[in-house]
Amino acid sequence: MDSSARSPATYAIAGMIAMAVAMGIGRFVYTPILPGMMDALGLTASDAGLIASANYAGYLVGAVLGAGNWGQGREHTIAMVSLASSAVLAAAMGMTESMPAFIAIRFLAGVASAFVMVFLSTIIFSRLAAAGRSDLQVWHFGGVGIGIALSSVMTGAVLLGGAQWEANWLWSGALSIAGFAVVFALVDRGVPPQTRPAAEPPTPRSTAMTRIILAYGIFGFGYIVTATFLVTIVRQGDAGPLFESVVWLATGLAALPSVWLWSRVSRRIGLAQTFAVGCLVEAVGVIASVSMGGYAGPLLAGVLLGGTFVAVTAFGLTIGRELAGAAPRRVLALMTAAFGLGQIIGPVVGGIVADQTGSFTAPSLLAAAALIASAVAIWGVRSKV
Repeated sequence: MDSSARSPATYAIAGMIAMAVAMGIGRFVYTPILPGMMDALGLTASDAGLIASANYAGYLVGAVLGAGNWGQGREHTIAMVSLASSAVLAAAMGMTESMPAFIAIRFLAGVASAFVMVFLSTIIFSRLAAAGRSDLQVWHFGGVGIGIALSSVMTGAVLLGGAQWEANWLWSGALSIAGFAVVFALVDRGVPPQTRPAAEPPTPRSTAMTRIILAYGIFGFGYIVTATFLVTIVRQGDAGPLFESVVWLATGLAALPSVWLWSRVSRRIGLAQTFAVGCLVEAVGVIASVSMGGYAGPLLAGVLLGGTFVAVTAFGLTIGRELAGAAPRRVLALMTAAFGLGQIIGPVVGGIVADQTGSFTAPSLLAAAALIASAVAIWGVRSKV
């Protein structure tokens, strides 16, 4: 079928499913599965943080590699191979109990998810832009929330069925393969561009650019501690194991409309201020996760995490593009590196501090402080150039 015969909504739905597979499941299903792995395998919080960081390191490597020109004209092939690989790697996690294998698999899964993000998003966004429907990009980003919500239902069903943590990974692989099949059917190859992109000038230097890169890196550290350990924090409470899935479901459902909702806020106060407010709102949730007992704290944490992190991540990249001038690819690679470094450090530091203190209170408060620092760093930045 010719690409012109497919509606913009078709591409937006395909992008949404792909993001659900590669990001909502591929990257974040580790969070609800982690407590069962820790209990069954005797993993420490430091071990868990190391496995998580391997995934974020893979994402960083994949994102930086994706910023090069080597994939020009091969976007469809790379995206589809990466999406299929994400499914296979998810299933592979349920077939081993080896720490080195966990680290290697999650690293490769991080690379795969980054390639899907870069190459499939390029296809989807170009199709939507050509049709004059860039507004449908919010569907694309909403896929992260759908994947998180779907994984919460899956982990709850596995728990009720009496299966162990391995079943969660195997079902994650099965759901991901189904999603891949749908995306493969909906996204055509199209006609690759005939001209190679021109070489970009050096990255522009300005105080605003320095501040957004700094804020983005600190945000990567601040959000990922709770995004990695939230369900483990819930398990340490007395709410019961099924409530873990409820909290993760709330996170996913809150993420689903978050980009659209925060976009409305940004039209009133600007992108940089919206980024900062999002960080402050998320900091409230992070503190609530360890300061409020019972059901209220974890639920509030899940809603505020899901309701902010996808939008703040997207708006940070938008600000970077606006400041980049004629060097958008260089700036996005630099911002991705800063963000990725924060993501890599966060789970390792959080896990070590949790092991030393006996709880996730100290690492969560550290993460909240980082989110507040990120808000301060970016407040008042003018992103238009």
